[in-house]
Amino acid sequence: MKTPIKITLITFLTLFLCATHVSLAQDFQGRAVYQTKTTMDMGDWGGREMSEQQRKQIMDRMKSFLEKTYVLTFNKTESIYKEDEKLEAPGAGGGRGWGGAFASSFTGGPQYKNVKDQQLLQEQEFFGKQFLVKDELKKLDWKMGTETKQIGQYLCFKATATKTVDEFDWRSMRRRNSDNDTTKATDSTKTTNPLEDIEVPKTIEVVAWYTPQIPVNQGPGEYWGLPGLILEVNADRTTILCTKIVLNPADKEEIKIPSKGKEITQEEYNKTVKEKTEEMREMYGGRSRGGNRF
Repeated sequence: MKTPIKITLITFLTLFLCATHVSLAQDFQGRAVYQTKTTMDMGDWGGREMSEQQRKQIMDRMKSFLEKTYVLTFNKTESIYKEDEKLEAPGAGGGRGWGGAFASSFTGGPQYKNVKDQQLLQEQEFFGKQFLVKDELKKLDWKMGTETKQIGQYLCFKATATKTVDEFDWRSMRRRNSDNDTTKATDSTKTTNPLEDIEVPKTIEVVAWYTPQIPVNQGPGEYWGLPGLILEVNADRTTILCTKIVLNPADKEEIKIPSKGKEITQEEYNKTVKEKTEEMREMYGGRSRGGNRF
């Protein structure tokens, strides 16, 4: 009998917070700043033979990919999520070698979500070509929990879900069978193709923290579908944390629907990436050991 009572109390508290904190007027708008960080094992990206100093240098160069700041501008039904671009310091560009080049090729532009029309639009650059990925919003099967925690001034509730990972999501890429892979390290005559060593898990567990004090069905990136703004996400090796929220800012921003690039579905985009990956595989396969890296 304890569980129903807990659920009832949580439901009551959620409704109370929604009613007392934010009144969603017709012209309501909010702005949330998120810090994202992805951890990476250099061993997964061919760094097992590097010295500690070399690994540190590579990680410093990769920092611009692994740690980013995004701004989510949202109203009752729409949102636009885009990177807060800052000028990099000299020499702080992307990591050298194939890992940095491969990750940098997935430069995402503004991402638009319309929860009313179930529409997702993502400007995407891939190896110098601009695409506009248009698809339906994919809703996670969230399991609502009773655990709470405070993020800034907002009381947040926990929700969990199992997420299917896109096969080209570099944030979850890792070396295939890394614990048992000893043959390639001892075979100095064999040309190593790093692309063949990479795999992506089919699913990952996602933990989200949302606040009903801001009762909008929005969140950072592809995350949405909870009865309140999502302020934190932990997904595999990536953490997304809201660091600032401004409600009804004086300088309201127009939420523009992205339109730059060749319109393409997610399935068609993945096919394009796969074809380019095959070209890269052939490129590596034809190079001798010690050849140039891109």
